[in-house]
Amino acid sequence: MQIGVVGCNGRVGKLVIEELISDNWDEHGLKLAGGLSRDSTNKDTNFFITDDEDELFEKSDVIIDFTLPEGTRNHVELAVKHKKTLIIGTTGLTQEDKTAIKTAAQETVIICSSNMSVGVNLLLSLVEQAAARLGTDWDIEIFESHHKYKVDAPSGTAIAIGKAAATGRGNSLTSLEDYNRHGHIGAREKGKIGFSVARGGDVVGEHTTFFYGEGERLELTHIATNRSLFAKGALRAAIWSEGKEAGLYSMRDVLDL
Repeated sequence: MQIGVVGCNGRVGKLVIEELISDNWDEHGLKLAGGLSRDSTNKDTNFFITDDEDELFEKSDVIIDFTLPEGTRNHVELAVKHKKTLIIGTTGLTQEDKTAIKTAAQETVIICSSNMSVGVNLLLSLVEQAAARLGTDWDIEIFESHHKYKVDAPSGTAIAIGKAAATGRGNSLTSLEDYNRHGHIGAREKGKIGFSVARGGDVVGEHTTFFYGEGERLELTHIATNRSLFAKGALRAAIWSEGKEAGLYSMRDVLDL
């Protein structure tokens, strides 16, 4: 299976390249087809690199995308054009982007997840179960912390956690979400799911879901200490995608959660 990496000079893109060059994935049949970079003039690499998107898509069986929403929009169109599997780890996607991805998935395999970590996706399952069993007498608050360069807030992972909690309660997040924690906001409304955000330093990613009950509190936490876990999760998704029918999948599908 030939893997192409768009945004190969990005934070996670570099890690995907490193994983594939390391030969750690040879036993799974994964090979690096090459990378896409806006600046491919630097040829001081030991792998194929291009600034021609069509060229990379043609050479690859699977494309891994940890870029920005504007890049991902184009990559979705190319995945349909070339009928190639696309694995999306991009965050900050709009509802319009998500609708376009869902439409494109009618033509090819797309695996889209705000977080490719195995641990985070297990956390989503646990949060959904806890929310379902504890009920609305327990207040839910989601806290997340990331490095100072992260541009979207709350993180895509925090929102995914909120959606899991809302699903556990048989509802949609849009009807329960509460981002307002400034000024005289009054007492907490029963059933709402609150969000808190911190940004600073080089934090890879921390997410905690608090379930506040009377006289007790449950905390479910995931802490990422190395971004390589996102690259490894994406490559695990690539292996799982082989032979799948066109459709939109998530890491929870990959992990059978």
